[in-house]
Amino acid sequence: MDAGKSVATQPLKSSLNVLVIDENSIRASIIEVGLREAGYDRVTVADDMNGLARRIEEINPDVIVIDLENPNRDMLESIFQISRAVKRPIAMFVDKSDEDSIVAAVEAGVSAYIVDGLKKERVKPILEMAVSRFNAFSRLQRELADAKSALEERKIIDRAKGILMKMRGLSEEEAFALLRQTAMNEKKKIAEIAQSVVTAAGLLM
Repeated sequence: MDAGKSVATQPLKSSLNVLVIDENSIRASIIEVGLREAGYDRVTVADDMNGLARRIEEINPDVIVIDLENPNRDMLESIFQISRAVKRPIAMFVDKSDEDSIVAAVEAGVSAYIVDGLKKERVKPILEMAVSRFNAFSRLQRELADAKSALEERKIIDRAKGILMKMRGLSEEEAFALLRQTAMNEKKKIAEIAQSVVTAAGLLM
C-alpha cells in the first residue's frame, strides 16, 4: 500500500473511497446509509477486526470511519497501531472513553476522536474535519522533514568546505565554488558532492 498517499488534492465528495469499521453489522449499515445519503457512493464496510490491516491494504481507502461501542484497552491499542501505519485520515467514534484513551488516539494520528457515539447526520462534517486535520498535519510533517533535510545538507556542505579549505588552502568562497562547479559538471546536488568529499576524507584519515 502506498503509505504516502495524500487526499490533499482530492475533492471531498463521492469520489472518496470510505472504509467503515464496526463489529456491529447493524450499526455499520446505518453508517453506510448515512454516508451514501451524504454523497459518498464508494463505501466499504468491515465488521471483523481480524486481519484488519490486510483488509485496509486491499481496500486502500481514502478515509476510514471507525465506530466502537465499548472498546477495551486491547482493541483501542490495536486500532491505534493501525492508525500509525496506514497514514490515512481516520475518524473514530466511541460511546465512552477516558482521558488516557483520548491522548493515545491523538498520539496515534487519529484525525477525529468523537466521544458519545455516531449519529448519521454528523458523518459528513466530521469526515470533512478529519480530512482537513489530516492534510494539515501531513503538510506540517513534510515541512519539518524538509527543514531537517536542509539542515543536514548544510552541515555536510560546511564539513566539505572545511576539508577543501584545509587540504587545498582555499578560502570558504573558493571551496564552495569548487563544490558547486563539480556538482554542475556531474549533474548532481551540491550536498551529494559534499558527502563524497567527506567520505573520501574519512577514508584517508
